[in-house]
Amino acid sequence: MFPLTEGNKHVAQLLFSTGTCPRCIFRFCGVDFHAPYKLSYEELFNELQKFLKTEKGELILEVPNPPPKKIRLHELEDGIDGTDNQSQNGEGRVSIIEGGSIAFKSSSPNVCNVCLGILQEFCEKEFIKKVCQKVEASGFEFTNLVFSVSFPPQLSVREHAAWLLVKQEMGKQSLSLGRNDIVQLKEAYKWITHPLFSEELGVPIDGKSLFEVSVVFAHPETVEDCHFLRAICPDCFKPAKNKQSVFTRMAVMKALNKINEEDFRKQFPCPPNSPKAVCSVLEMECAHGAVFVAGFNFSSSGREDVDVRTLGNGRPFAIELVNPHRVHFTSQEIKELQQKINSSSNKIQVRDLQLVTREAIGHMKEGEEEKTKTYSALIWTNKAIRKEDIEFLNDMKDLKIDQKTPLRVLHRRPLAVRNRIIHSMETCYVDEHHFRLQLKTQAGTYIKEFVHGDFGRTKPNIGSLMNVTADILELDVESVDVDWPPALDD
Repeated sequence: MFPLTEGNKHVAQLLFSTGTCPRCIFRFCGVDFHAPYKLSYEELFNELQKFLKTEKGELILEVPNPPPKKIRLHELEDGIDGTDNQSQNGEGRVSIIEGGSIAFKSSSPNVCNVCLGILQEFCEKEFIKKVCQKVEASGFEFTNLVFSVSFPPQLSVREHAAWLLVKQEMGKQSLSLGRNDIVQLKEAYKWITHPLFSEELGVPIDGKSLFEVSVVFAHPETVEDCHFLRAICPDCFKPAKNKQSVFTRMAVMKALNKINEEDFRKQFPCPPNSPKAVCSVLEMECAHGAVFVAGFNFSSSGREDVDVRTLGNGRPFAIELVNPHRVHFTSQEIKELQQKINSSSNKIQVRDLQLVTREAIGHMKEGEEEKTKTYSALIWTNKAIRKEDIEFLNDMKDLKIDQKTPLRVLHRRPLAVRNRIIHSMETCYVDEHHFRLQLKTQAGTYIKEFVHGDFGRTKPNIGSLMNVTADILELDVESVDVDWPPALDD
């Protein structure tokens, strides 16, 4: 069903006469349902011609300011011959008729002066097939995808010009047209292309998908369309890191919101001129979001010194696999990988290896300050000690200590005083200069410094509590008390 009515005819005639494509005409007429946009471009063009024809079979197109009979129409390729008021423009026979209107006997599409061809050939099945061929050749594994496009910023300038033109004409009829009444170009493009992608690739389009197919369009012919805005609104166009041009879409939109209509019309034609060529595809890329693997005891719910062993159930970790081509693994494949790691080294063992989500990583990081850890340390004292000299430590619960950033990590950690808690201690006498100390502490406690005091930077410490000089000879992490990752069945 053709979506335009007699009430839209004047706007449709105006836009079509200035070189606007059918889908952009729909957008400016406020057609906000999907079906009409999905028709093939050839069918849309023919239906629009039929809609605009008079009873005599002529296609009457009102121009904003009717030209004299002898004038060269620059927007129509070669223009009109001044001798007989007729010319072959390469696209169809054109003639000036009574009242300064233009009659097209027959014609075929030119490049749209608003979307620069985006809603013409870049919405058709042939183009979508080319993108899908690129996707299939990329080697990525995916079950859904997100399709993103980047349009040239000058499209915003051209759309603004077309809006001012239509707004002015509708104002003559006491009608209004706000910017929000126009269907956005990206929105219309998605309506058309998303079903074609799903059909061609056999997977749904999902805005939350980790697999992204992106296309960047450019239009060198009109790249200077934005430049006048910089002179009028210089504060909108400031150089930014990783940006090749100051004329970004956001900067252009910011300037368009600031410039008044009169100044815009003085600097840019309304309607915009028709281009000679459609947009070009500057980039076409496929990328997959990171995949996270959880298990190993070498990463990153905190960390230990290189001379500290992590025993017990190990330390939770996650590995980020950047832009992975393969993302689906069976439980058997994961289990085999874990076995391969465990058999290749007697220093590293892995348990509960599994794929997890980015959100799940947050659960591991959340507990870094709140979780508890259990340590076993071998302590040396400079003075001879008896078993009775260390037993008082067993009775100390939730001992609060202040730790100034240790000297050994001051090069990579900011200087601060951190409050930590030693939840419990249990001693085991070895000999007159050695004993073992098992501690349960708040995560983030510097254990070595709690033993030797770090020149008084940790208060209290084992040395000050026992009135001796103490040092730590061995340190093992017995457990990291965080229930992550979830345990797997063998």
